[in-house]
Amino acid sequence: MSRVAVVTGAARGIGAATVRGLAAAGWSVVAVDRASDDPRLPYPLGSVEELHAVVASAAGGPSGAPTGAGEGGRVVAHVADTTDPDALGAAVALAEDRFGGLDAMVAVAGVIAGGVPLWEMPGEQLGAVLGVDLGGPITAARVGIPALLRRPVPRQGRFLAVASAAATRGMPELAAYGAAKAGVAGLIRGLAAELGDTGVTANAVSPGSTATAMLDESARLYGLDGTGPFASQQPIKRLLAPEEVAAALVWLAGTDSGALTGAVIPVDGGLSL
Repeated sequence: MSRVAVVTGAARGIGAATVRGLAAAGWSVVAVDRASDDPRLPYPLGSVEELHAVVASAAGGPSGAPTGAGEGGRVVAHVADTTDPDALGAAVALAEDRFGGLDAMVAVAGVIAGGVPLWEMPGEQLGAVLGVDLGGPITAARVGIPALLRRPVPRQGRFLAVASAAATRGMPELAAYGAAKAGVAGLIRGLAAELGDTGVTANAVSPGSTATAMLDESARLYGLDGTGPFASQQPIKRLLAPEEVAAALVWLAGTDSGALTGAVIPVDGGLSL
């Protein structure tokens, strides 16, 4: 029987790459995304069409397949706001009902806003950043970990989240984003202590500048013509591919990572050096 994961932020970027990576490794996956824009934010988020294209590609179908792609297969789409415990809980219930349980809860969904000092940041944007980037992983833990613990002993459950190099490196005009991501790191350490010897571990990855739509928005916030300056800040002198970050998440989700818990692993091209 394949292992089962719920992945949030699945419509594009690191979340989409994680869905595809897990599926390629034989996992069954519920791919979750709000699949609509957030009126508090000035840039477009992932769409329902992108979500179903990810599911279709992960399931081996044609890119851009219609709604329902992957139904009956090992990868299914679920539209939900990841800060809503009822909506995200329904995704967990889908994993248990469709695939028989849950082995990994992977909280990837994130947004960015700023471009001004914290005290000038519009309140609705501040709420979106703190709500999605920190509240989302907290919600994922609250609805996902009970399902991980419902697996019989000996279990090998995994709670995973995405932090950021901004959690440990001060970035001007992104103070709220850095605060939220630092909160994710603290969340992971606390959960690891609480989970103890249950067989469920809690870990995170901390990406550097990764070629995603969110980095494009970061460039806009800083008034840059493109993302090239971010690449030059990293010792490897290039942007990361979402698949490189996803590869670390796929390994952490697997059964070989059981000795690791409470860790926030930098997958950042050396940005945190």
